Amino acid sequence: MDLKTVRYDVAGHVATITLDRPQALNSFTQEMLEDFAAIWRAVKDDDDVRAVVLRGAGDRAFSTGMDVKEGIDRHSNVWSQTDPGEYLSPKLNQVWKPVVCAVQGMAAGGAFYWLNEADIIICSQDATFFDPHVSYGLTAALEPIGLARRIPLGEALRIALLGLDERVTARRALEIGLVSEVVPNDELWDRAAELGAAIAAKPPAAVQGTVRAIWESLDSTRTQALRTGLSYTQLGNPLGKAEVDRSAVARGRWQAR
Repeated sequence: MDLKTVRYDVAGHVATITLDRPQALNSFTQEMLEDFAAIWRAVKDDDDVRAVVLRGAGDRAFSTGMDVKEGIDRHSNVWSQTDPGEYLSPKLNQVWKPVVCAVQGMAAGGAFYWLNEADIIICSQDATFFDPHVSYGLTAALEPIGLARRIPLGEALRIALLGLDERVTARRALEIGLVSEVVPNDELWDRAAELGAAIAAKPPAAVQGTVRAIWESLDSTRTQALRTGLSYTQLGNPLGKAEVDRSAVARGRWQAR
């Protein structure tokens, strides 16, 4: 892939994606949208990739959303315009390989396109989360709609409505379930890589079926989700069990959270 704004590396069945515009706080441009369209196709098609770690270069920000100086391409016909999430978001691109997101510094606005569809989010102690849209006279819709599916509604509304007047700290992000772990700044990337490797070591058929069943359930009634989930176990379990020797699975090693 000829990527211009992102670094992409695969090792040990883990694809590491690094947003690489630190001078612009890793904000996304049209080039980055196109880079991610290519990346998600590659992740989806490459069976050597079993998990993804997504991170941002530099110390100041994971990402501050869209680059307001460069902007992105918009179709002249309003009815033909698309959501940037159609490029950036893994689940909208039918990528069912788990995504571990490592956040440092600021995560703002359009950064939630990635966070909202990550499977695990961890952050550094200096991380802050906010959505500036309303402060600039812009409707906050797409990002908080996704966010409301992973944190309490009131918390999503508070982030959307307070705009630049308030930031969610790493501690508060942990309390409301936006992140599942806070680590020292210098340990963030190593910890994300550790989580990605632990997931990638498990049978991929079982892992990907699990991701797909859980995410698709969010768009279904409870009964329909359970019926679809049952069909996924019927499809995936024979494949997953064939990928592992049950008697060799380690049972005595685990970490407390």
